[in-house]
Amino acid sequence: MFGSLTQRYYESDPARAALPFGGITVVLGGDFRQILPVIPHGDRAEILGACITRSRLWNICKIFILKRNMRLNKRTSQSEIDEVNEFAKWVLQVGDGNLEGGEEAEKSFKEDGIQVPMKFCDLENDNSVENMIRSIYPDFVENSSNAKYLSDRAILTPTNQTVGHLNSLIVDMIPGDAVTYYSVDNAEEFAGTEDDLQSAFPIEYLNSLSIPGMPAHDLKLKVGVVVMLMRNLNQTLGLCNGTRMIVTKCLKYCVECEVISGTFIGTRHFIPRMELCPSDSVLPFKLVRKQMPLQICYAMTINKSQGQSLKTVGLFLPKPVFTHGQFYVAISRVTSPGGLKIFIDDDRGFPTNITQNVVYKEVFYALPR
Repeated sequence: MFGSLTQRYYESDPARAALPFGGITVVLGGDFRQILPVIPHGDRAEILGACITRSRLWNICKIFILKRNMRLNKRTSQSEIDEVNEFAKWVLQVGDGNLEGGEEAEKSFKEDGIQVPMKFCDLENDNSVENMIRSIYPDFVENSSNAKYLSDRAILTPTNQTVGHLNSLIVDMIPGDAVTYYSVDNAEEFAGTEDDLQSAFPIEYLNSLSIPGMPAHDLKLKVGVVVMLMRNLNQTLGLCNGTRMIVTKCLKYCVECEVISGTFIGTRHFIPRMELCPSDSVLPFKLVRKQMPLQICYAMTINKSQGQSLKTVGLFLPKPVFTHGQFYVAISRVTSPGGLKIFIDDDRGFPTNITQNVVYKEVFYALPR
């Protein structure tokens, strides 16, 4: 569609062929406080170099600055309005890297250390998984099939390993029998012979691979489990990457899911197995995994939570965030300051309110003050 439109512009005005995007107005949206382009094993310079601010197109862009936080709910009383404004200001200070952490924070994390306000942390109780689940998902068993209850809350954490552990514990709490769906894995585009492939990379090895952006080999589901779609299936029906759904039926070769967020809330769809390939992999072959593009999402990584709006967010940091914008993204998912709870562990595993906020301030240099 875009190509045919550009072609018509060329035919009507040949001079447009020399203009970027054929002279068509293109709107780009984004927040440089959020997570920057992901470069596997990339350092700070490589990540900043992949930003659009380093592109030759950046000089011809007209920049519009949006200043109002539309995610925070409107308040009625003056005290609530002041609380929301104070929280919005704190979130922006976190995103800009302008918070002063104090002597103890600077001692632990140098210039990246910050001190989280005590109202968001609970230093009296241990940050055990049980306490955290109980805090973010109160009365979970009674509400395990309540779509509204489930769509309003999530636990966020930096790494996939922690996410998998939390999700498996929460799924075990749901009443009912679990159904495990196993993937069919194959290796393609291997430089050696078929015998070399089978001997070097047996099926058991392929099944053990856990690659970001790919569903697990053994997907354990129950009726009532909340899942997130990992691929765009049908955008006209709201089946997009990041759509949250609840499992309503576990069939032999597919599952029926009900959408619990977005415009198409309440609609039901069958999610089948399909062949999936990692977009970027260091493997010496192309892994093809036939599996349902779903992942359990009671807990999710901070990167995956971008775009979500939640009433209750539990930020679990057994280890500090490790790249630009992660802490900002996590705390800016909530619709009210009262819905944010932060669980931070220090080096000894004790609860604390001091953590690391990684901000690459160089990315703001190309933006208007």
